[in-house]
Amino acid sequence: MSYDYDLFVIGGGSGGIATARRAAQYGAKVAVAENDRLGGTCVNRGCVPKKLMVYASHFPSQFAESRGYGWTVGDGSFDWSKMITAVNNEVTRLNGIYQGMLDNSQVELFPLHAKFIDAHTVEVGDKKVTADKILIAVGGKPHRPSNIPGIEHAIVSDDIFHFPEQPKRVVILGGGYIGCEFACILNGLGSEVTQVIRADKILRGFDDDLCTTIQEAMQQHGVRLLNNCPDMVIEKTEEGLKVTVKGEGEETVIADVVGFAATGRNPNLDNLGLENTKVEVKKGAIAVNEYSQTAEENIYSVGDCTDRINLTPVAINEGRAFADTVFGGNSRTMSYENVPSAIFTTPEAGTVGLTEGEAREKYGDEIKVYRSKFRPMYYTLAGKDEKTLMKLIVHTESDRVIGAHMVGDHAAEIIQGVAIALKTGATKANFDATVGIHPSSAEEFVTMR
Repeated sequence: MSYDYDLFVIGGGSGGIATARRAAQYGAKVAVAENDRLGGTCVNRGCVPKKLMVYASHFPSQFAESRGYGWTVGDGSFDWSKMITAVNNEVTRLNGIYQGMLDNSQVELFPLHAKFIDAHTVEVGDKKVTADKILIAVGGKPHRPSNIPGIEHAIVSDDIFHFPEQPKRVVILGGGYIGCEFACILNGLGSEVTQVIRADKILRGFDDDLCTTIQEAMQQHGVRLLNNCPDMVIEKTEEGLKVTVKGEGEETVIADVVGFAATGRNPNLDNLGLENTKVEVKKGAIAVNEYSQTAEENIYSVGDCTDRINLTPVAINEGRAFADTVFGGNSRTMSYENVPSAIFTTPEAGTVGLTEGEAREKYGDEIKVYRSKFRPMYYTLAGKDEKTLMKLIVHTESDRVIGAHMVGDHAAEIIQGVAIALKTGATKANFDATVGIHPSSAEEFVTMR
């Protein structure tokens, strides 16, 4: 049977575009449908604009720290509007780059919503097109909990990038990495931040020492944390948004902005017409095999809508593995072992491999944990008691390093290199045999005994 396209990609995020371009390199005729800005969550509402705001939030502390090094810095002021405009201009620039990538790869773009009619046919606007293979790469969307009275008054994380003015009083709901990152950003920029979490600690699922170190630092820097608070109510009043938090006691906080409903993201599967295919949805996500193939043999899916590991580089790698396998004759799968990630809080964190809890569950007493907590040289003259945490988890029988975690300046940059070592099966003896770069924080990873 003849089709309009060899591959039709639903979703123009990082994963979808990477897949489309790789397939086109192999000679496939490819089209992409995207009814929003190109680049997906990462470029438009996540990694890129958020990281730019992280940079902006660090300047007040850097101004203060410079005094210890002999600098005199005058009174400064912060212009929220100027920052947001600059951030969004950069996002627009990147949108154009993604468009150029598609054009250069001769991938056709449909700037419209796409919906399945059947396994080989999608409706795009008022047009129906057919494809031999179809890839679903629609990403995720913010989760808005329905069990909190007054939650309709809370915004989601996407909205912060379009605020015309800086919110002065903010309540953030949730202790996940998105909520923690925005708490640190806004606190650094001068907003009064209260973070409300249901559990005892933030960042559930990460290494316990990492969570504790970040939580203590955030509180030290001025973020007010209300933990063990399972119940809350949001009301709109003349004073602002009134948040009543109930845990062991009851407390009321008045805010200009509540939420970012920073309680996670869900696969964005609305109105895709999946019911017209054999594609299966399990626990709210598209079910796929190791080749990203769905229950419908010609339909595949990558990225956050499959809810495997929700990271941009993972979606890109999944998509390229699919394209290599199906169009390039090079059968391969994505490896989910030792995928590094970062949390852009203040302080920053980087992590790869197993947490201590996961390692003990898997190997019992056959692990050894190395920890180091110290004040980096940078903060000695600055007169600040900032701490860096470094941690290695070693499987004693094989001597292999199975987990590495860091909290501190440039953690993401440092863990990226450490991740290569873990990916290649490095042992603790390999780390010990490596000469450190002195003086640096990173050398601690090869000097822990």
